[in-house]
Amino acid sequence: MFEGSIVALVTPFRDGEIDFDQLDELVEFHVGAGTNGIVPCGTTGESATLSHEEHEAVIERVVRKVDGRVPVIAGTGSNSTAESLRLTGYAKKVGADGALLITPYYNKPTQEGLYRHYEAIANAIDIPIVLYNVPSRTGVNLLPDTAIRLAELKNIVAIKEASGSLDQATEILRSSDLVVLSGEETMTLPLMALGASGVISVAANLVPKEIVDMVDLMAEGDLQGARDIHMRLFPLFKVLFIETNPIPVKTAMSIVGLVRPEFRLPMCEMSPANLRTLERILDDLGMGRAV
Repeated sequence: MFEGSIVALVTPFRDGEIDFDQLDELVEFHVGAGTNGIVPCGTTGESATLSHEEHEAVIERVVRKVDGRVPVIAGTGSNSTAESLRLTGYAKKVGADGALLITPYYNKPTQEGLYRHYEAIANAIDIPIVLYNVPSRTGVNLLPDTAIRLAELKNIVAIKEASGSLDQATEILRSSDLVVLSGEETMTLPLMALGASGVISVAANLVPKEIVDMVDLMAEGDLQGARDIHMRLFPLFKVLFIETNPIPVKTAMSIVGLVRPEFRLPMCEMSPANLRTLERILDDLGMGRAV
């Protein structure tokens, strides 16, 4: 169920509140572009700045708007196991197809602590779970042995791998049945060459059809076709992380007219120099400012 190009959806704001009408439009934009799945309330969705009520409301709204057309994998991770349990239970209640659970951040659990965190959620809530390993953001690395051990739990089905290590992904692919999804666009092609099934993508917020095409071509064995798209979009992949995600992608989306350039502190607008770099790359791709 979890394969292809899955968008890590931004959360649009208007005057400090969630813009649910814009959220509906983004869902339709992605379904129309052929996106294979939608992740609301992940890191790209600024989940850390959403209240518990807002978090639940965004998940419910996306599930309702998608209406079964593509899988919805709700971001329900937290550095508190109890909070993750509550959010994951809510995602199941409102009909999400799966839950994306980031490794608990800041408190830096041991590998045994990580195992017990995920085990507690998997045992309590019968929903497909996607592990999310992004040590650059969380301060803790979910090591392959732990991921392989977690794969023995029946509803832990996939991992979003954003460690930047091909070795880690290879070990997981060799020794488990977990579906591996790239968490970094620049790593998608090499990971798929090893057997990964797709990507949970930030760039798909801007260029959903191109990411779908790239992943589909790679899955079909058309390396040259996939590589051509990768090479064309590579500058975009890089510039979207020139500052902390989702600042660049939301800024880029505002430039092309998809969302307002609004963040919640501590996220803020891009520096002028980085904004000029982003604008230049968008212009090179024929994605200049909307009139």
